[in-house]
Amino acid sequence: MVPYRTVAGRGQAEIVIRKSRFIANVAPVTSEAEAWAFINAIRTEHKEATHNCFAFTAGGVQRMSDDGEPSGTAGRPIFEVLEKQGLSDTAIVVTRYFGGILLGAGGLVRAYNQAAVAGVEAAGVTEGIPAVDLRIRIDYALLGKVQYLLQQRGALTLDSQFGEAVVLDFRVRAADQATVTAELQEASAGRIEVEEIGTVLVGPDLRPIHR
Repeated sequence: MVPYRTVAGRGQAEIVIRKSRFIANVAPVTSEAEAWAFINAIRTEHKEATHNCFAFTAGGVQRMSDDGEPSGTAGRPIFEVLEKQGLSDTAIVVTRYFGGILLGAGGLVRAYNQAAVAGVEAAGVTEGIPAVDLRIRIDYALLGKVQYLLQQRGALTLDSQFGEAVVLDFRVRAADQATVTAELQEASAGRIEVEEIGTVLVGPDLRPIHR
């Protein structure tokens, strides 16, 4: 499975090139709506800026904007930072306060790229495998069968509660969620309901990575 990489948190960095200030703000985002909310918040914070250029990838959606800079000199070099570092679910906004000296197309590309790189460095990068935490409630008669099934799928048991029925919390790789759910349904003739209770980035042992 290809590791999932995103920024560990929010980060900000500033560089000054020929009197122009380039301020990069970076954040992890889990959806397009969250990405736009972050971008609009930066736009509001820096409403007096000359440009607020951005790029993001979130939930499979990719967007970029030069925000008035010459075509291809801002959004694209910012997005290339996401591509080169293999980042998913990440938004980068680079704000420019014009310093009065033109940089030319090549200078702008380098400036926006450098600012974006600095922003990602400030935020930090985290890597892991996406996993999902699930909960099921089963009869005691199904316990052995379910435990064997989960063991075969490499699931990590998180909690077990024994009352009138057994409540099991366990973790599987996100890529295996649909298969495990289908197998549980088949094993119980449709009597097991699978509840998703959380998502997490994990290492090979399904333990959470440090963020």
